[in-house]
Amino acid sequence: MGLLFFAYRDFVSDADELLAHHKFGRAHHRVLYFVNIRPGMPVADLLGILKITKQSLARVLRQLIDEDYIKQHAGEKDRRQRLLFATAKGQEYFAILSKSQTTRINAALDKLSAEQQQAIRQFLVSMVEPGDHETLKMLNLLENF
Repeated sequence: MGLLFFAYRDFVSDADELLAHHKFGRAHHRVLYFVNIRPGMPVADLLGILKITKQSLARVLRQLIDEDYIKQHAGEKDRRQRLLFATAKGQEYFAILSKSQTTRINAALDKLSAEQQQAIRQFLVSMVEPGDHETLKMLNLLENF
């Protein structure tokens, strides 16, 4: 557990600094992440993925919309549905936030054999609740399995 703590702490540290400059937190980063990897994601899906309440998401989402990082549109079939999209500004900021994390992950994986990399991926998938495996598939996070 200690190794996971230190790995996560260092994994998020660079992004945390960048987020703090905009008075954002990790919740903002999570929303930007999922909206960027799945444009048009319904708010309801995002709530399910993040396992948070509408009230918890509302403040973060409002700030990201007000500052032009995310836009929302009504669904075509169901006008009550709110679909989320990253703006160009949101896509750029997400790329900046992700760069250090991607670099850190790739540097660590580059030190491992293909079999070891696969074992790491399998370990991470095994850590996810089985009920969320369909969500991983929907988000294309299981493409190597």
